[in-house]
Amino acid sequence: MSRGSDLGDRIDGLGRATAAARGRLPDPVVDEAEATVGRATHRLGLTADHTVVALAGATGSGKSSTFNALAGVELSSVGVRRPTTSWATACVWGKAGADELLEWLGIAPRHQVMRDSLLDLGKEDSALQGVVLLDLPDHDSTEVSHHLEVNRLIELTDLMVWVLDPQKYADAAVHDRYLAPFASHKDVMLVVLNHIDEVPEDRRQAMLDDVRRLVDADGLDGVPVLATSARTGEGIDALRSEIQRRVKAKSVTRSRIQADLKDAATRLQEASGTSTHPALSKERIAALEDAFADAAGVPTVVAAVESATRLRAGRATGWPVTSWISRLRPDPLRRLHLDLGEAGKEFTRRGRTSVPAATSVQRARVDSEVRAVADEVSAPLARPWADAVRRASVSRLPDLNDRLDSALAGTELDADRIPVWAGAVRLLQWVLLLAALVGLGWLGVLAGDQYLSGSNPSAPEVGGFLLPTALLLGGVILGVLLALACRLLVSATARSRARTADRRLREAISRVADELVVAPVRGELAAYDTVREGLAGALK
Repeated sequence: MSRGSDLGDRIDGLGRATAAARGRLPDPVVDEAEATVGRATHRLGLTADHTVVALAGATGSGKSSTFNALAGVELSSVGVRRPTTSWATACVWGKAGADELLEWLGIAPRHQVMRDSLLDLGKEDSALQGVVLLDLPDHDSTEVSHHLEVNRLIELTDLMVWVLDPQKYADAAVHDRYLAPFASHKDVMLVVLNHIDEVPEDRRQAMLDDVRRLVDADGLDGVPVLATSARTGEGIDALRSEIQRRVKAKSVTRSRIQADLKDAATRLQEASGTSTHPALSKERIAALEDAFADAAGVPTVVAAVESATRLRAGRATGWPVTSWISRLRPDPLRRLHLDLGEAGKEFTRRGRTSVPAATSVQRARVDSEVRAVADEVSAPLARPWADAVRRASVSRLPDLNDRLDSALAGTELDADRIPVWAGAVRLLQWVLLLAALVGLGWLGVLAGDQYLSGSNPSAPEVGGFLLPTALLLGGVILGVLLALACRLLVSATARSRARTADRRLREAISRVADELVVAPVRGELAAYDTVREGLAGALK
């Protein structure tokens, strides 16, 4: 048996499911599955040449007598009224490779007997070759340590043999605590009705039929029920033959591990559920991102980008004589600390913005959309997973304000970059203003010369106007007209910049929504899928 076998695949599947379920499903169920994986893995790493067979029973059931009868020598002390087996005793047929197995079982060396070393018996016993036979403490002992030892070894045993007493074979202690709970392990279980010699012959079959009825009621239909008498030897050979048959088939250990894995996987599946879940819809994610964008103040920033672009481009393309007035107006982006440059970020620390905080309505919308995201995918899931998805959806929300603010501050808005055409217009405006100033100065010189000399100075004419007059009027009129005409281009540029800023900001907000809500939710769904797939592999 290797980890690459079908059994190994089952172990790996349950191991993956257990790891993914940790912290999401109830700890006792996950702990049980994890322990089962550990036991199965360890058992597969030990010898496959030995099969652990445990004799378990109540006080006075003759368990130790049966152990001695199978071993062919008195190894365990026998008692009737009170427990005499305080610790498990092991009798091993075939020592090679058994030491590590016995160490894993926790059987102290002083409680181990190698059957092959009992040379004084005068005969070899090869029928049970490869068997590690355990005599367990009485499960109904008043000593708590005895209960714990029985429960511990029952989990490690390959084949369980339950020895019942004709006087109390119907005792609820054995049926409710051991037989019924191990119904899934019926393939690795035997039931022995001991002391059959003490039952009148005419009542024996009726008693065996009653035991059969009780065992079937425990869910153990098909489990052999054997009648024995350790004192007279009746039925011991049949019991030995049944054990030998099971051991020779080399399937007991595998069957026990499979039963353990199936039992643990079934319990984990009951806690986890088997429902499928829908994928997060694009519409739901878009609604979440829109709520985040609204709470972050994206509409406010976009409006500021448009206003700032109008202001800055208008200042660049306006008539220089009047455009300086726009410098008296506050810059919308600088007021929001969104266009301060590196020096400004250093001054304000961490480049935080001054975008107004989300209102209660906006925050309520965010909470509503986050719940909607969790509810959409968790509705079909069992309660533990639905709770895990909801916890994950809100686990990062305390960071929301900082992350949204950082997203705004870190987005390149390009509002400070003047369009190329605006730079050309600014140069042309200054040329026109210079022409107007030249014309004005020229006219001033002509007026002064006329005043001082009393003559009428001459100047070149253009289109019936003196050139200085044409320069002055042309510079002023063309400058004003150009400024008015550029307003259309400024408006178009401002709207284009606003659309670009809106797209970039929403992309940044989308990353925040994914990091804080969508990714954690998808992580829980991925864990759920891992559990489902792992359990499907363990239960196949």
